[in-house]
Amino acid sequence: MYHKWNYQPITKDQEELSQELARELWISPILTKVLIQRGITDVKQAQQFFHPQLNDLLDPFLMKDMDLAVERLNRAMGKKERILIYGDYDVDGTTAVALVYKFIQQFYSNIDYYIPDRNEEGYGISKQGIDYAFETNVKLVIILDCGIKAINPIEYAKEKGIDFIICDHHVPDEKMPPAYAILNPKRLDNTYPYTHLSGCGVGFKFMQAFAINNSIPFHRLIPLLDLLAVSIASDIVPIMGENRILAYQGLKQLNSNPCVGLKTIIDICGLSSKEITIEDIVFKIGPRINASGRIQNGKKAVDLLVEKDFSIATEKAKEINQYNETRKDLDKTITEEANKIVDNLTDLAERRSIVLYSEEWHKGVVGIVASRLTEIYYRPAVVLTRSGDLATGSARSVSGFDIYNAILYCRDLLENFGGHTYAAGLSMKIENVNTFRERFEEYVSNNILPEQTSATLQICAVIDFKDITQKFYSNLKKFNPFGPENPKPIFCTHNVYDYGTSKVVGRGQEHIKMELVDNKSNNIMSGIAFGQSSQVRYIKTKRSFDICYSIEENAHKHGEIQLQIEDIRPTEDLWEAGDKNQDKNIVTEKDSHTKPAD
Repeated sequence: MYHKWNYQPITKDQEELSQELARELWISPILTKVLIQRGITDVKQAQQFFHPQLNDLLDPFLMKDMDLAVERLNRAMGKKERILIYGDYDVDGTTAVALVYKFIQQFYSNIDYYIPDRNEEGYGISKQGIDYAFETNVKLVIILDCGIKAINPIEYAKEKGIDFIICDHHVPDEKMPPAYAILNPKRLDNTYPYTHLSGCGVGFKFMQAFAINNSIPFHRLIPLLDLLAVSIASDIVPIMGENRILAYQGLKQLNSNPCVGLKTIIDICGLSSKEITIEDIVFKIGPRINASGRIQNGKKAVDLLVEKDFSIATEKAKEINQYNETRKDLDKTITEEANKIVDNLTDLAERRSIVLYSEEWHKGVVGIVASRLTEIYYRPAVVLTRSGDLATGSARSVSGFDIYNAILYCRDLLENFGGHTYAAGLSMKIENVNTFRERFEEYVSNNILPEQTSATLQICAVIDFKDITQKFYSNLKKFNPFGPENPKPIFCTHNVYDYGTSKVVGRGQEHIKMELVDNKSNNIMSGIAFGQSSQVRYIKTKRSFDICYSIEENAHKHGEIQLQIEDIRPTEDLWEAGDKNQDKNIVTEKDSHTKPAD
């Protein structure tokens, strides 16, 4: 893989602003530059960013149809109608169902939940699900994280006397389903100021509005924020704006008093003795919840998340953990098979996308495999398998490229599709796969930008080791939680040297445990470079090199600062003598060492 080192210089005016902010906030000008790069340009914005408060959440009634949704839910409860909470089988969908079900259940008992089977029913609202609702006398369905394109299923439900409230965040078509209310900040006539909520986030805003309308104090919603944090992290939505408040407060809840189901997953992940981060959710907690829907049935994940008995929840968590082990085995096998196919493509160098199809692959893991392919080859990827008479699967994108629009370009070849910028699901007739592959490639080739075809490290600032103090790190931690639009800051230091004690570590001797010094201070900095053991021979020559890294706390030595080194290059390979122009882009070659999901 080729990595581009992309420096982010600021203007003279921004430099002056950063100095002013540094004085007012009492933090390093390096960090105020990072704030400015993220669009935070005054003290009030900075204080809101560093201290996200629930009081700053938006009014849920600003969302189109919210009044209708609350009115219909109130009427259903007043008439003692049976209510069904229905959701997608992924993390966002199952946490959304658990959140809404747990909140309403505190005030109303005639309620049930339903998650469609991925293999038998497929994505979204199924005829089987509607028939189940009809047979159990359901009059109102609240559907979460799907439904925005379900025109025919909701028409079928209306014929049976069932109303739908849609809580979705995927991109809608111009024509929307005939639901009683549609809560979606991406609808074309949207009135809500923040458009990047997760599906669970939309469900939360619905419950917030219901609470306001019924004079239920807001603190009754706070225990549900742990589920919302898991949803935000796992669905890879931006962690800025309202999502930042919800993720920040949700992590507080997850660390202080998680629900019983999440606590058992935390224990199984080995996270009970540490502060849980967004990264822990993405790589450990989320994959386990997801595995239920991928391997068995997503309803088992909801069963766990709503369970109140710790011993029962522990057994359910063990079962889900076993699904995750199965998922990892399938993921590894199918990824290896997919890589062999890609390696044998004679025109790979000319293609800007990857579209693979195999009848033998497990439907539940093709999305993960598509993600792996984008990481390895840095191309938008679609991975398909056979499901009945259709080819069905998932698409994943690279940074900055809207894969939903690429799929939209091929819509006449598709039976069904949905998603957002970086991830989508789709299905088509098997005979359309080859035509889709070429049409998809045509769109990608014509629309992807050169800078989107290689992995890029966005470097916030060039600093020296003397800049990395305990106070600096303490203030840097206030940038948490990290995620899309608020990535972990990457710094660069030039002309560093091995202190003499760096060594290769890891079960496969694939990582480097480092101790480094630079020319500007006497500081000895510890670091870990995952997947970069091929660099150790150069490092041991005592010649200088440049590093890009994030700054972490050593997980094994509390309070010790450690560099997580993203890239290493010999100084002379990057810079001509005396030329340290920070505005140029530097392209370097390195092995991919993306951290795998647990």
